Amino acid sequence: MKVAIITDVHGNASALKAVLRDIDQREDIDRLYCLGDMVGIGPDTNEVLELLFSRNDVSMITGNHDEAVLAIINGEPHPDGHIHVKEHHEWIAERMHRKFINELEKLPRTIHHIINDHSVYFTHYHMESKKLDEHISQNPFSKIVEPSLSNLETLFKDQHHDLIGFGHHHPIHLFKNDRTIFLNPGSLGCNGEPVAPYAIVAIENTGIQVNLEKVAYDNTSFLSSYQSLQVPEHEFIIRAFHGGQQV
Repeated sequence: MKVAIITDVHGNASALKAVLRDIDQREDIDRLYCLGDMVGIGPDTNEVLELLFSRNDVSMITGNHDEAVLAIINGEPHPDGHIHVKEHHEWIAERMHRKFINELEKLPRTIHHIINDHSVYFTHYHMESKKLDEHISQNPFSKIVEPSLSNLETLFKDQHHDLIGFGHHHPIHLFKNDRTIFLNPGSLGCNGEPVAPYAIVAIENTGIQVNLEKVAYDNTSFLSSYQSLQVPEHEFIIRAFHGGQQV
């Protein structure tokens, strides 16, 4: 079985369309897993959600940005760990089509499958078991650690799987020990150059093979939309999440 794994689209429809086009052209991908943070940062909220929810081959989980935006929509407490982006989340929430709210609320935080005798676990980022049901305002996701095998072994010491896929931290992670492959394909939508990363994972009885992919795309109109739409904190976002690229 071959699956594609994407994460942290962050409201970038141009990047998502490029990756979906690449996946569909391969014709050998059985399922697509999206590991959270579909919205937030980028302005293409509704287009991204339509692209994902309209497919019948996608399994999704929620990320911290998705849940923080939903909290605002539902009049629930916003996480104090995200206070610096509250205005931005309010802007996203005001523009999200109502039809997507119920769909997002139905998504789980984790997915666990057995595929060809391999235990496969997906989460946006590590959460302690006692925090799995905590509201996003309680900041349930663990503190980000620097990418290394030892750090990830310590972080996920309570999880025993053949493949652990996650996102949240935008750089690509690929580490392996005798038992587990730790895979973060990297943020699809937030990069310092016009490329969108994702991963293809072949899960067979004989083992698991990971291939990291990158798709080049034209991000000119996407970057310029931050200013034309007056996205809150757009100058900071371009600098911090898109490498200060100039349009």
